[in-house]
Amino acid sequence: MLNVHNLSVSFQGSYLFEGITFMLSPGNRVGLVGKNGAGKSTLLRIISGEQEYDEGAIATDKEISIGFLKQDIDFTKGRTVLEESYEAFTEIKKLEKQLEDINTQLAERTDYESEGYNQLMIDLNEVQHQYEIHGGYNYQGETERILQGLGFNREDFSKVTETFSGGWRMRIELAKLLLQNHDILLLDEPTNHLDIESILWLEDFLNNYAGAVVLVSHDKMFLDNVTNRTIEISLGKIYDYPKPYSKYLVLRKELREQQLATQKNQQKQIEQTEKLIEKFRAKASKATMAQSLIKKLDKIDRIEVDEDDNSVMTLRFPISVTPGKVVVTAEKAAKRYGDNQVLTDVDLLIERDSKTAFVGQNGQGKSTLAKMIVGDIDFTGTVALGHNVQIGYFAQNQAEYLDGSKTVEDTMLDAADEKSRPRVRDILGAFLFRGEEVDKYVRVLSGGERNRLALAKLLLQPFNVLVMDEPTNHLDIKSKNVLKEALMNFQGTLILVSHDRDFLQGLTNKVYEFKDQKIKEYLGDVEYFLEQRNLQNMREAEKKTVSEKKEKKQTASGKQSYEQQKKLKSLQNKLSKVEATINKLEREIKEIDVALSINYEETIAQSNFFDDYQGKKKQLESLMEQWEEVTAALELAGN
Repeated sequence: MLNVHNLSVSFQGSYLFEGITFMLSPGNRVGLVGKNGAGKSTLLRIISGEQEYDEGAIATDKEISIGFLKQDIDFTKGRTVLEESYEAFTEIKKLEKQLEDINTQLAERTDYESEGYNQLMIDLNEVQHQYEIHGGYNYQGETERILQGLGFNREDFSKVTETFSGGWRMRIELAKLLLQNHDILLLDEPTNHLDIESILWLEDFLNNYAGAVVLVSHDKMFLDNVTNRTIEISLGKIYDYPKPYSKYLVLRKELREQQLATQKNQQKQIEQTEKLIEKFRAKASKATMAQSLIKKLDKIDRIEVDEDDNSVMTLRFPISVTPGKVVVTAEKAAKRYGDNQVLTDVDLLIERDSKTAFVGQNGQGKSTLAKMIVGDIDFTGTVALGHNVQIGYFAQNQAEYLDGSKTVEDTMLDAADEKSRPRVRDILGAFLFRGEEVDKYVRVLSGGERNRLALAKLLLQPFNVLVMDEPTNHLDIKSKNVLKEALMNFQGTLILVSHDRDFLQGLTNKVYEFKDQKIKEYLGDVEYFLEQRNLQNMREAEKKTVSEKKEKKQTASGKQSYEQQKKLKSLQNKLSKVEATINKLEREIKEIDVALSINYEETIAQSNFFDDYQGKKKQLESLMEQWEEVTAALELAGN
């Protein structure tokens, strides 16, 4: 499908990566990982044809279609969400225009027996056929399905795109990309602006995607759930394994340990040979043998151990003074933006040393409540801070507040006071800004570097309550791990807005879900919350929505018998089992398809391969029929 061979890219005489080679095949879902600045986004731009490269070659099959989700978006003003999404269907829109033109001509003409009229009828039939082939009769329904999966409500469809935030516009761009059915999808940080439910939906979508996917993400759980292959860019080289990220790390570690052991053994042999050479050189009778050993030594292919880029920031949040037992209280707190009521009558109690997560769909008020707590915005009701509370605040767009015309060091010095100013260089060094890097202008920093600088600024002032809004956006996996460890060791109170499940896992002891202008408390971490919300996958989420609607309907009528309830429960259990088996089979078949694309001969050589393969496909067909029957029975039982 796509072949990258000996690809090299350099900036200002220094190689970003050199001589990298890999292939992409249908079914590959590649996690492209590495530190900020390693060259991941550059590689995506090169594959998409948006950026030139210095050396090497990229070859593709004929008529390969590549879709690229970029970070910068430019929409035409005045288009609604649906209209902008329909722009994904350029061929269908062109055919619609042709159909409109032909139908207009047919309506205006009366020469029904003429050759021209007959030709119009032939053209109409041909264009309608092409329209059907391109999916013209179902693209609108598919568009609505994907938009809803990404978190849009039906009432959002008719709103113009400029009324949405950058994160929501990114979702529209992602929807367009998913609708275009490309052979290869290139996704640069697709989860940055998605909430947990939308991430779960996207995981399900990508797992059923027939083409190849290459995605840059620092969300370890997303990578593990979606990818079947990992390519890491490190120190100008790539490491390529057919495993998701966590399994890749294990393999990479094992390989390095093997290399170290082999190198150690080889070094012993070399040292022994060198001793013999020195010994034989002293004797004229052994000179020939010494020369032979020297030639043998020259021919040895020295084993090299893969270098690891282990440079990570050092982070520790010091506590200032001990606050009172209750650090934040809210009573009947509410916030409205114009006609949009975001929060209504919110009551909240945050105690000292607690670690609390704010989760929920975008636009439900998580960041709004965080801003109300730190006093950034006006609101109605009461939000009060406890005794001795000193707040440190990391806003979602904290990096955007940085002045691009200042250097890294000046940014820190201007924010420091007399006590913290002498520590500026040490803090910057801990965040990997060393030597000449402190003289870089902020405008040339990457997204991850800006986030690191914003975190460094946070340490200039003392605090005992830390409010963080999406702090992991643009941070690489190693930096995220460092931040998570620092937050786990933080002795103060933490309020964290995040959609990153892996980052949240085990970090907080309380979760507030934001939904329908209210908040709901869950006493546990994000895993407990997901279990309670029954959102382990989108099928369960959809089932829950259907179930909730039926429950409302049943409550209204009050006529459902015990037998009906029992029958419903039995059907729901049966549906769950069938869906679980379908998921398992689909994954097994996809793994076989990937194995066939990588090494066809070796795969089919396995015992009873074709019988097993066809057996799985027949079983899947049977299960799909079962699923339809149970679903239909469930709908009937619910009426």
